[in-house]
Amino acid sequence: MIRDDIKAALVTAMKGGDKDTTGTLRLVQAAIKNRDIEARTGKAPDDDDVLVTEVLQKMVKQRRESADIYRTNGREDRAAVEEAEIAVIERFLPAQMSDAEAEAAIKAIVSETGASSMKDMGRVMALVKERLGGAIEPARASALVKAALTR
Repeated sequence: MIRDDIKAALVTAMKGGDKDTTGTLRLVQAAIKNRDIEARTGKAPDDDDVLVTEVLQKMVKQRRESADIYRTNGREDRAAVEEAEIAVIERFLPAQMSDAEAEAAIKAIVSETGASSMKDMGRVMALVKERLGGAIEPARASALVKAALTR
């Protein structure tokens, strides 16, 4: 499980004296704990790795946006910190699909559902999320689905 891998990496980082990795992994654990608390009131995913993957993808997205903002405002040092955190977090995400694999999978889903316009995007995205899950980032999947539906 991803959760166990994160705990083991945190212990290793603490023993090795790697303060940056330790801090990032503690942030990851806190975000997962917050998501666990939120899931108590609603329906939690059946697979724990799905929940953890969603949290990690959200954290990576937030850090990418922050790095872009820092870079736009000339704060290269802060952008580098955000990118270092992204590198630590991405170690625990499932391997991402290549562009060719993702396009092929999305085209198959679009043809299977008979989607023909942007009105069908929600239906297609639901299937993409269900079938491809953590193998593709939601923003990237959305862009590929839009491209497939506007052709």
